[in-house]
Amino acid sequence: MVNDNGGLLGRKVKLKILDDQSNADRVVADYEQLLGKDEVDLVFGPFSTRLVVPSARVAEEYGMVFVEPAGAAPEVFEQGFKNLFYAAPAVADDHYNHLADHVVNLPEAQRPKTAAYAAMDDPFAQGTAYGLKEKLEQAGIKTVVNEVYPPNTTDFSSIAAKIKASKADVLVGGSQYQDGVNLIVALQQLDYQPKLAAFSTAPTSPEFAKAIGNKTEGVLSPTGYTQDAPFESNKEFVEKYTKQFGNAPEEDEANAYTTGQVVAAAVEAVGCAEQGECQKKLVKWLRDNEVETVVGPLSWDQAGRPQGAHMIQQWVGGEIKIVLPEDVKEADFVYPKPTW
Repeated sequence: MVNDNGGLLGRKVKLKILDDQSNADRVVADYEQLLGKDEVDLVFGPFSTRLVVPSARVAEEYGMVFVEPAGAAPEVFEQGFKNLFYAAPAVADDHYNHLADHVVNLPEAQRPKTAAYAAMDDPFAQGTAYGLKEKLEQAGIKTVVNEVYPPNTTDFSSIAAKIKASKADVLVGGSQYQDGVNLIVALQQLDYQPKLAAFSTAPTSPEFAKAIGNKTEGVLSPTGYTQDAPFESNKEFVEKYTKQFGNAPEEDEANAYTTGQVVAAAVEAVGCAEQGECQKKLVKWLRDNEVETVVGPLSWDQAGRPQGAHMIQQWVGGEIKIVLPEDVKEADFVYPKPTW
């Protein structure tokens, strides 16, 4: 879309895409090639925390501004990177801030007393679950189950049994997709009925409802993006993306596009893009300014953390809708969760 508007600084943008095969060694070699051999002017970060950290090290060695769409786990921002910026509203720890505030402020008689956590052994999945865990514990909501499972886990019967036995009021899943579905199905088979159930990522998948028997009512998930967001650039993004691909963009696509918006804003503001001293100017500009994007206005702290919070979605009436915060909600928050 940037080339539809004349490119950057009067030049058409050419993308060079390398396949990192989700391999940390490969991603390092890819960025070494892009920066050292190909001498590209700009780079974007890859997908997932596990790849962002090693690739960011390469970018830092070359002094490059490094805007990335998918490294949200705490460890990304504990490396001391000076040139990194995460292009989303909030880091993993803060994804559930609006939900935590809502739960903590429920009338005492309605407020849950106990919570169970099951998280994949993955920096992002654990970051989202444990960010909420910390806030609920601070509010006096007792942790009664805390399980971490390997990424290749398919049998959740033992974890489900522990959760069922705990009678936890709140269930939090630090999940991707299939693991979240498998855990829910295992809990359904045991007739475990929490008052509140929240899962990272899984509930936003188009296949989620069918996979758990269409018993989605009340299930929660954080999101940094909605297709109906009122931001001017989002309207154009949704329209052009839908026309090109035949369906509306989801959160991953929005974060990737936001990455480009952030870099483009800095380039246009500073007036350069090449390697060398220009990169320092791009970094400084992003440190000092707010950028309007399809996920809203973004600004960052010194470690590259965005200074916002994710919205909270919930399955309501067979559709997933924004329920928090109040000023952007599409439906009322459902609590306690109906049976599944």
